[in-house]
Amino acid sequence: MKGIISKYVRPYFGQMGYGFVIKFIGTVMDLCIPYILAHIIDEVIPKRDRGLVLWWGAGMILCSVLAVTFNIIANRKASLVASRVTRTLRHDLFEKIMYLSNRNMDAFTKPSLISRMTSDTYDIQQTVARIQRLGVRAPILLIGGIFVTFTLDWAMAMVLVALLPLLAALSVFVSKKGIPIYAKLQENVDHMVRAVREDIAGVRVIKALSKTEYEKEKFRTVNAAVVEREKKAGMVMAVMNPSLNIFLNLGLVCVILVGAYRVNAGVSEVGKILAFTTYFTLILNAMMSISKMFSMISKSIASGGRIWRVLDTGEDMEVLAEEGPGQVGRLQDEEKGAVGAFPENVGETKPARIVFDHVTFSYYKGQMPSVKDLSFMVRRGETLGIIGEIGSGKSTVLNLLMRMYDADEGRILVDGRDVRSYRPEELKGKFGVVFQNDMIFEDTIAENVALGRDLTQEQVQEALLYAQASEFVKERKEEEDNALNIRGANLSGGQKQRVLIARALAMRPEILILDDSSSALDYKTDALLRKGIREHYGDTTLVIVAQRISSIRHAEHILVLEDGNVIGYGNHEELMKSCETYREISQSQMGETEAAS
Repeated sequence: MKGIISKYVRPYFGQMGYGFVIKFIGTVMDLCIPYILAHIIDEVIPKRDRGLVLWWGAGMILCSVLAVTFNIIANRKASLVASRVTRTLRHDLFEKIMYLSNRNMDAFTKPSLISRMTSDTYDIQQTVARIQRLGVRAPILLIGGIFVTFTLDWAMAMVLVALLPLLAALSVFVSKKGIPIYAKLQENVDHMVRAVREDIAGVRVIKALSKTEYEKEKFRTVNAAVVEREKKAGMVMAVMNPSLNIFLNLGLVCVILVGAYRVNAGVSEVGKILAFTTYFTLILNAMMSISKMFSMISKSIASGGRIWRVLDTGEDMEVLAEEGPGQVGRLQDEEKGAVGAFPENVGETKPARIVFDHVTFSYYKGQMPSVKDLSFMVRRGETLGIIGEIGSGKSTVLNLLMRMYDADEGRILVDGRDVRSYRPEELKGKFGVVFQNDMIFEDTIAENVALGRDLTQEQVQEALLYAQASEFVKERKEEEDNALNIRGANLSGGQKQRVLIARALAMRPEILILDDSSSALDYKTDALLRKGIREHYGDTTLVIVAQRISSIRHAEHILVLEDGNVIGYGNHEELMKSCETYREISQSQMGETEAAS
């Protein structure tokens, strides 16, 4: 929380100070009104001077107008500062989340990051605004009210002073009990928000698998935990208002008794008793406001800590010193068979575009590696197909290639340079990518393809053409139904994949990655897609992760993975002879005769 205050709140200290001065003046005007009323009753009315009464009445009206005006101005200033602080905080938090490494993203989890972006920043905004509004007003009403009462009548003021320790003790007791409960309540609310977002995002899967009752029971458990915390917090805080009212009423009774004796003795006046009752109410409200601020600040501290942990996360993927093209060496594995001969000089006619040099990686330290001792090479303009069962490490290879994660052992080269030597935007600029379950945004097809990049209409249309999407896009335009729903809900699976492929092709990437992105396409469209890419993007290196042999059988290199190990490497004909697993997959999908041809 200290980091958030110093970085995001401190730049507005000047504006906050100006608002505090305005709030101070408005609060002082509020304190003046009961004092003037007492003076009118005790000093002015007995003189029976109507003009004097009107003058003092006009003074009360002026104080009221000034109090309202200055408090409104101060509250508007407070809201403005709070919104600006939160705007900057949300922007920086969003930017930080966008640049988090996948490992850090996995550690925080996506639902938790969404919760920090929304509910936690809202808590910060409310606290910043409330402190500016009540952080000045409540203490001034409390301290100023006590001071003014002493100027009115010291004896009745002593009754008030005698009650203050009891009020303070009650506030401290309730706050100590309530703050930890509120902190735990916020954690439970975070879990509930996380569960709701996950269920809403996956509602179609839940319905399809008839798991609605199961998810309802899970939510019932999470919701019950929130309700239990809320009940405990409510029961503790419920003590505050009735207890304060009891003390207030006892104090008023004591003030009236003391005042009555003093009025009877001729050493005090009735107007002062009336003023004291007003000051008692002001002081009570100030005490209640301070107690509420304690609970709000406790929530804000918890939220600020969660936000700052994200903002303070260090970069775990440093950029190494650049390595120029040069000798790469020759790698092979005798036991597994040749896995690709690396050119001794990457400056050949077709230099190595991608090199994996004995790469080993595990998502979690100490666990079995997701890929082990992986080595292969793909030249510019060639195609690498990757196939294997679920969990074999196919997507891991792509993540490592784009440096979503750093390899534990070995190295990965792109255009002769270690991927760790590229600046993130430089490396990512080489790729066009279609991931599994990629995102379609609620916008037009053209905007989903361009995705905010500086693309001409011709480039977008060209990408749609070669992604075999032009025909259905034209039909949608004729029907004036070119806008897409979120996640592309109004597109078929094959249409979604073609739009996503067009997005990847639009910038003519040096390396095109298709992660099982043609699974919803029929065989004819899939073949036309690969033909179009090969004919019009001939210098682009293609990496295809596929479940269908037909999608990769014409690739120059095919990598067969099993439990992170390479069990086959070569072209289709070579693997049909040397890799039993590949041969079985091919024959089961295509038949023995077609697979062998």
